[in-house]
Amino acid sequence: MIDIEEFKKIEMKIGRIEKVEDVKESKNLYKFQVNFGNEKRQMIAGLKKYYKPEDFENKQFVFVTNLKPATIMGMESQGMILAAEDSKGNVILIKPDKETENGAKLR
Repeated sequence: MIDIEEFKKIEMKIGRIEKVEDVKESKNLYKFQVNFGNEKRQMIAGLKKYYKPEDFENKQFVFVTNLKPATIMGMESQGMILAAEDSKGNVILIKPDKETENGAKLR
């Protein structure tokens, strides 16, 4: 268990995926360009077996934005898209229920 102060350290924002690229050397990875309003970031996500590129483009999702950058297959990932996985292995992405401004912070 963590207390509320620890939870508050996690920065979550709404971002719009503007571009999706298939990482051809990988059977699992996509490369995203994500717009957070005042900045754009590159993120790498292992979602290829669950979603097609058109499922992401120009759509908003929830991202963790204060993770240390990670290098995945030689590419820098500057955050993480949030998803849930059920007991059957189905992956569901977390997104706002309606359009909002890019960069909106979750509270």
